[in-house]
Order: sequence, then structure tokens, then C-alpha cells
Amino acid sequence: MIHFAPLSVDRWDDLEELFGKNGVYAGCWCMWWRLTRKQFAANGSSGNRKAFKKIVTDGLVPGILAYHGKKPIGWCAVAPRAQYASLNRSPVLKPMDNQPVWSITCLYVAKLHQGKGLMLQLIEAAKAHVQQMGGNIVEAYPTCDRNEGRLPPVSIFMGLPAAFGKANFRTVANPSSSKQIMRCELPVTQYADRDG
Repeated sequence: MIHFAPLSVDRWDDLEELFGKNGVYAGCWCMWWRLTRKQFAANGSSGNRKAFKKIVTDGLVPGILAYHGKKPIGWCAVAPRAQYASLNRSPVLKPMDNQPVWSITCLYVAKLHQGKGLMLQLIEAAKAHVQQMGGNIVEAYPTCDRNEGRLPPVSIFMGLPAAFGKANFRTVANPSSSKQIMRCELPVTQYADRDG
């Protein structure tokens, strides 16, 4: 049975189990969009791990874990766009407007669970989390495969347009030949924990 949970301090060991010793994607630890390129490079894998763990121990929820039973099998980074300093400085993925959006910046699925629809389920779990937290716009920046071939995982860590399309995201901009900006507007709930 697949289920999902926000990353919290008591689930940190599960994230480490999923990411492995090197933190997937060349030691990223989901810090690529949170730091300047210089900071990211200077940190290395262990520094990025430490920085990401501090975010979690400070009480922020940087994303959603997927589980099969008790085993962590997938990850979706989702947070208010304001928390992604490097994303906000990106000339290609610059903010489109002043609306408070939440950004999905990374998806990771364990090898044995790839190709089984888990990416879509993670996106839906992220949307549910954002809605619970009071956000109503979720933004994504998937990689476009113009040649319609199979891209390596490191090229699609921000997802693929087809998966977001199935989750009711629509394309709002095509800032480059390889990137789209897609958005999904969520119904406003009166029971939200806080605004995004």
C-alpha cells in the first residue's frame, strides 16, 4: 500500500535511506534551488545534507515522502517559491507575477518503483499538502523532451509535462526550448493551516 507523509525530523532517517549516502543527483540533497551556485558547489554533498537537515530541524516541511508499507520509495520537494532563492534569481524560470505560489522543484522515485505512476501520485500528494497549508497555486518547471526519447533521471528531476498535465496543471509559459512553467490552481479551503 502506497502512502505519503510530509518530511519532518522524525522521518529524516527515511529520507537518508531513500537518498543514499550521496544524496542523489550528485549530492544535491534538494539544495540546488535554495542556494547560489557558488554556495552549492562549496558545500559539497555533506554540506548540502547538513543544510537540508537544518531546514527540517528548524520545523519547515520541504516536501513529501512516499512509502510502500514502511519503506520510503519516493520524494517530492514542494514549498513556497519564496524559499527557493536560486529559483527566484533564474533568468529562465523567473517569477511570472506577484501571486504567492508553491513550487515543485524535485521528484525522485526509487529505481524499483519507476515507471509505475508514482511520479503522478507524488504530484497529487504535494497538491494536497499545499492545499492543507493554505496555498492555492502550485507551480512546476518540467523538462520538455523535444525528441520524445527516454531522458535519464538526472535530466527529469523536475518532472515531465505529461505527468503534470495528468495532475491538472496547465502550461502558462515556455521560457526555453527545454523548460515549461506549469500551474495548477487549487480550491481554497477554510481549514487551511497557514497561507503559502
